[in-house]
Amino acid sequence: MTDPSEELQQRLERVLLGGRRKYTRLEVAEKAGVPDERSRRLWRALGFATVRDDEVVFTDADVEAMRTADQLVQSGLIDPSIEVSVTRALGQHLSRLAEWQVDMLWELIREQPELGRNERQVARLVDRLLPELERVQNFVWRRHLAAYAGRAFAAAGDNVETRTEVVGFVDMVGYTRLTRQIDEEELSRVLDAFETLATEVIAEHHGRVVKMIGDEVLFVADAAVDAAEIALTLTERTSADESLPAVRAGMASGRILARFGDVYGSVVNLAARLTSVARPGTILVDRELAGELAEEKAYELRMRRPVTVRGYNRLRPAALRRASEAPSGMFASSQQLAAEMLGLTEPEEPRRRRRRGR
Repeated sequence: MTDPSEELQQRLERVLLGGRRKYTRLEVAEKAGVPDERSRRLWRALGFATVRDDEVVFTDADVEAMRTADQLVQSGLIDPSIEVSVTRALGQHLSRLAEWQVDMLWELIREQPELGRNERQVARLVDRLLPELERVQNFVWRRHLAAYAGRAFAAAGDNVETRTEVVGFVDMVGYTRLTRQIDEEELSRVLDAFETLATEVIAEHHGRVVKMIGDEVLFVADAAVDAAEIALTLTERTSADESLPAVRAGMASGRILARFGDVYGSVVNLAARLTSVARPGTILVDRELAGELAEEKAYELRMRRPVTVRGYNRLRPAALRRASEAPSGMFASSQQLAAEMLGLTEPEEPRRRRRRGR
């Protein structure tokens, strides 16, 4: 007897793939006019499991997709040297989106079993939902294209892939211990609440989410003040929410390599290391970012003793927090002197001379 869930899976598959599986991988390559080895590389890069050459798993839609991908390369829009990298990035991002959407669809059918009782019902449901999802996805994609294009053209002449940014990590403290204390439903709620809060705060302060890594968010911001506000606001809001664990953060400023939606370089590594040594509720920043924020009266920077972490010997971070009431008199002078000694601000006299020379 066939498992009802297996029958439903087969119904969904036929609807979503636009037809029955009827081709082998070699037949798809032949019909699309794409060399065998190249079609194999693209299939793997998309994140799909390797199939035997004689296994019938492909549809007419697969043939058309392979043909379209080949035309993009042939037209010169995608350089052959990065074809596999582009395909891999596309597969990774869309696979996560698809997983969430299938979970949503399955939850809907689970709550209303009559929706999945037969193939006609399933087809009707999917036909109703897919166009709506596709419209939303297309809108979001175009908005992100417009936003990124604006930043790219604003930096005309610069390499779009390499630029100066502030990179930050914010992660939940005690996450591993938490997973042993609560059930899956509660864990899902905590993660969803953290992701929602992180996404809202980062967008609110003009940053960009690079990726969520379980209990951690990686973000970038163009301006030091925006990055500071993101880290401080996230720390404050999680502290005020008793249902969320405390967070800690690490940030660094400098040149990064942005590639296929991710970021790389020593600045990213440095921000990650700072996060690993930060205490709960603490934000650590590197010397470069501390220098950029030193003149901002809204913040207070306190140098920490040197630490050694993987890849960095005697790393000396600064703890970032909101400024208390501005000091005055002797205390103001001593704070200024301390900042000058640490190299975070310019000495007062040269600054006065520079202002008089304007």
